[in-house]
Amino acid sequence: MAAKWLIVIGGATATGKTALAIEVAKAYNTSVVSSDSRQVFNELTIGAAKASPEELAAVPHFLINHLSVSQEYSVGDYERDALACLDKIFSEQDVAILAGGSGLYIKAVCDGLDSFPAVSDEVRQQIEAGELTGGLPWLQCQLEAADPVYFAGVDRSNPARLRRALEICWQTGKPYSSFRTGARAQRPFNMLYIMPDMPRAALYDRINQRVDRMMEAGLEEEVRSLIPFRDKPALRTVGYEELFDYFDGTITFEQAVDKIRQHTRNYAKRQATWFRKYGNWKVFSPTDIAGVLGYIAENTGIKTT
Repeated sequence: MAAKWLIVIGGATATGKTALAIEVAKAYNTSVVSSDSRQVFNELTIGAAKASPEELAAVPHFLINHLSVSQEYSVGDYERDALACLDKIFSEQDVAILAGGSGLYIKAVCDGLDSFPAVSDEVRQQIEAGELTGGLPWLQCQLEAADPVYFAGVDRSNPARLRRALEICWQTGKPYSSFRTGARAQRPFNMLYIMPDMPRAALYDRINQRVDRMMEAGLEEEVRSLIPFRDKPALRTVGYEELFDYFDGTITFEQAVDKIRQHTRNYAKRQATWFRKYGNWKVFSPTDIAGVLGYIAENTGIKTT
């Protein structure tokens, strides 16, 4: 049986991952599994920077528009669903593509997750209530007290990460860090890591232009339609929170748009930091399709179709 290869295309937002993944998938007549934690939700389209209908139709895509934003979805759920998608793809092809910017989703597929106990609805609701009252500073304070070891290294501006760790601490009475073994899961496929990238000034300009296009495409109307779900974890994110603040009257429309640009740039910087620490990435210009395909062929021994 021929070796199976997962081509992992990851990196910061707006670096051209989607377009590159589609070109690679077309070259190998295969499918793309999304590793984006927001694109999984059907109602998040403009703010999640989903591929256009034409792009989605170019090659088969999995785990895009997979759920409603009203549904809860954990990293463990994603790991299970993504591996099931890959089993299906690898039953027919020797190459599959995993593409997106959610580092934890990529790590779940490639390395597996540590095993954590289930969290009760009561604990989850207690933490949601505290976060609603105290916001990000409350999460930071509570997690620092419950697990100073994990808090010292976690991205403190990521509420989902803080919330998840605090849930485990409160559920078990033990530090979240005590459950992190770091053991890698065995996967029935090989992995090759590719990162499209560009100079920071060019990326930031690209981000600013993308935000402008999102506003022109109707992001304000999309976010307004999601007001009934604004407390859902999927909507506590860049592009949505800022417009919710505008709807609340705490900032102006112009301030909201400026904050979306700024927070997206900040997010891209955090992503870049994470990807530099995790994985053996080969960096390419997002337009260097020939270079990427040559690198894949050289390392996998599999020719394009």
